[in-house]
Amino acid sequence: MPKHKLIVALDVSDLAQSNELIAALSGCVEWFKVGKQLFTATGPACVKQVTDAGKQVFLDLKFHDIPNTVAGAVASATGIGATMINMHASGGLEMMRAARGAADEKAAQLGVPRPILLGVTVLTSINEPMFQKTFGSQRKMVDAVAYLAESAQQAGLDGVVASGQEIEVIRRTCGSDFIIVTPGVRPKWEATDDQKRVMAPGEAISAGANYIVVGRPITAAEDPALAAKTILQEMEVANHGT
Repeated sequence: MPKHKLIVALDVSDLAQSNELIAALSGCVEWFKVGKQLFTATGPACVKQVTDAGKQVFLDLKFHDIPNTVAGAVASATGIGATMINMHASGGLEMMRAARGAADEKAAQLGVPRPILLGVTVLTSINEPMFQKTFGSQRKMVDAVAYLAESAQQAGLDGVVASGQEIEVIRRTCGSDFIIVTPGVRPKWEATDDQKRVMAPGEAISAGANYIVVGRPITAAEDPALAAKTILQEMEVANHGT
C-alpha cells in the first residue's frame, strides 16, 4: 500500500484528540498534517507529538508575509522538526526565495535534511466563478495555478499544493520531478463538505499527485483506521495503473 503518499489532516483542537488519531492510524499512516487549528491551540507540542511517534509532519500554516518574516517562520518550522512546509506562492518570488534560503541554512545548522517546501496555488475551496469574482483576474483559474506553480519552481521550492484538477497543467509546466500535494480529496462515498474542486483518492494518484491530503473522511469516521485502509486500497489500485 502507498502509505508514503497519504497525508492525514489532524484538524482537531487539542493534543488528546490528535494523540488518539495518531495512535489509531499509526499502523497504516506515515504522514500527518498539522494545520492552523491544532498548531494555534497547542504550538510546537503537536509537531513533537507526531515526530515522537516516528511519523512525518506536513506543517500546513500557509505562510504569507514579507520575505524576512516568512524566512524566520520557515527557519523556526525547520527547527521544530517539520518535514514539509508550505507558503502562499502569491507571496512572490522574493518571499519564496527567502524561505528557501532560510530552510537551507537552518537545516545545515542542525545537520538534518532540508524540509520539502511547497507553494500554495489556489485553495480547493474556490471554484472558477468564485475565483473570477474574488480576484478579478484576467487569467482563468487553471492558468493562474500554472503561473503560480512556475513561480514556485523558479524560486527554488520543491513543489506546490494544488487541486487534482490542475495536476496535468502543472506537470506540463513544471515537469515530472516537481512535487504536487493534492488536498480536497474525497472518496466517492463521502460528502465534499466545503471543498469545491474535489477528486477521489484513486483519481488524484492516477492524475499524478505525489501526495494526497485527507481529513474528515478518515478522522471523522467511526473507524479511522478502516477508512484509511479503504482509501489506501483505492490508491494502490490506481498506483498500479499509472
